[in-house]
Amino acid sequence: MELRHCALEALIARDPPDKVKRVGQMWLTRGQLSTERGRVFTPDEGSVPGRPLRPELINARHMPKRSAFNVEGLAVLLHAVCHIEFNAINLALDALWRYPNMPQKYYDDWLKVAYEESTHFELLREHLESLNFKYGSFKAHDGLWDMCVKTSHSALARMALVPRTLEARGLDVTPVIQKKLQSAGTPEAKRATEILDIILRDEVGHVAIGNYWFNWLCVQEGCEPVQKYELLCAEHNAPKLRPPFNLEARQRAGFTENELKALEH
Repeated sequence: MELRHCALEALIARDPPDKVKRVGQMWLTRGQLSTERGRVFTPDEGSVPGRPLRPELINARHMPKRSAFNVEGLAVLLHAVCHIEFNAINLALDALWRYPNMPQKYYDDWLKVAYEESTHFELLREHLESLNFKYGSFKAHDGLWDMCVKTSHSALARMALVPRTLEARGLDVTPVIQKKLQSAGTPEAKRATEILDIILRDEVGHVAIGNYWFNWLCVQEGCEPVQKYELLCAEHNAPKLRPPFNLEARQRAGFTENELKALEH
C-alpha cells in the first residue's frame, strides 16, 4: 500500500464514516505504508474533494447566527465547527497526496493531522447526534476549501495560507466560542467546551506543522518568510486577520515575535 495513493482515495471518499475509517486505517498501518515521492496522481475531474450531498453549501455571509442558549442554537454552532473539521480532514489529505517531492517527515506530519482532524469530526458528530441532529442537518459554507483550490499549484502557498492563516484563525476564535458556551451553562454546552479544549490543543500542533513546512520551503526557495507571506496573501486575496488574537497559542504554534507584532497593525 502506498501512502499518497491511500490519501487520495480517502479524500475522494464521499461518505463521512468511510472517509474517517480510511484515515484511521492509514494511521494504524502507517509503519507499513510506502511513500512514492515524485509520483504524480491525476484524479478524475470533480472527484476532489469527496463529500456528501448534505450539508448544502452556501455563501458564508448567509450563514445563520449561532446561539448556544437553546438546543437547536447549540446544534447550529456545533454543526459549523463539525463542518470545519470535515473540511480539515480533506485539507490534510490533499496536502498529503498533492505535493510529490517533499521529505518523508512532511507526509508523516500531514497524516497525523488528518487523523487528529478525523477524531475531532467524530467527537462533534457524536455530540450533534446526542442532541438529535446530524452532520448535514444545517447549511454550511466552503471557505476553507476555496483557499485549498487557490493554492493547489504550490506547497509554499498552501502552507502559508491554509494552516498559517485560515487554521490559525481557529486558535483565535475557539476561546471566544468557549466563553459563549460557558455562559449557556448547560451540560450539553459544557461537553461542547470540553471537545473544543481537545481541538484547540491539537490545532496548535497543526498550525506548528504548517509553520515548520512554510519556513522549510522558504529556505529551499531562498525567500524571506515574512515578506513572502505578505506577497502570497496579496496574490491569493487572503482574508485580512482581525482581532482578537490568541497570541499565546500562536506563539506555541511557532509564530515569531515579529509576526505576532505585525498582527497588531
